[in-house]
Amino acid sequence: MSTKLAIIAALPREIASLVRGLKPHPAFTQRAVFLYEIPGAVVVAGGMGERRVTLALEAARTIAPIATVISVGLAGACTAELAPGTVAEACTIIDVRTGERFFGSEPSPHTLATSESIAGIAEKKRLSEAYNAAMVDMEAATLARLAHAHTLRFRAIKAVSDGHDFELPSLSLFADRDGHFRTGAFALHTALHPSQWSKAAQLGRESSKALKALDAALRTAIEQHG
Repeated sequence: MSTKLAIIAALPREIASLVRGLKPHPAFTQRAVFLYEIPGAVVVAGGMGERRVTLALEAARTIAPIATVISVGLAGACTAELAPGTVAEACTIIDVRTGERFFGSEPSPHTLATSESIAGIAEKKRLSEAYNAAMVDMEAATLARLAHAHTLRFRAIKAVSDGHDFELPSLSLFADRDGHFRTGAFALHTALHPSQWSKAAQLGRESSKALKALDAALRTAIEQHG
């Protein structure tokens, strides 16, 4: 049996274009793990955080033999080097909690820091200064650790949703117990707080642009693997 890529995201919207028209595998949806099979890849959205992406990779490995794990999704920029709406691959991935460093299989000048929470302006600046991080996410280091443990190739391809000088503190309030974002609750909260309208609209525009670019990058990665 030929090997496949495991494309692991936190949120369903991060893989929506790649799996449009498909239904998730019913064996995993009860655990809020949304797994899809496409030619050359197993694509999973398992939720935010360490525990959820661990479940996502476990699910992918039960479906097909995996050769490469790609951590994908939205990330925040830690410097002005990366503009919102763009896609970047990281070669060095740092777990901020433990200090561990992992390395991707593709060359890149970028370092990605993995944090336990959504980073605001001050935290992005700290990560840039302490680790030379260009981006910050919440899952890549966990997936890199798991890939190393299972002797799998690893890549981290991230879509930059917010710049180094952007923050929307209310975002951290809307993750549910399965690590998924409560979009409806966030929309209601934002509607009731006019001071956040402009920033929420900006984040929406830039996230949409970034996810379109991410979809193109992932399709290229699948073609290269095949």
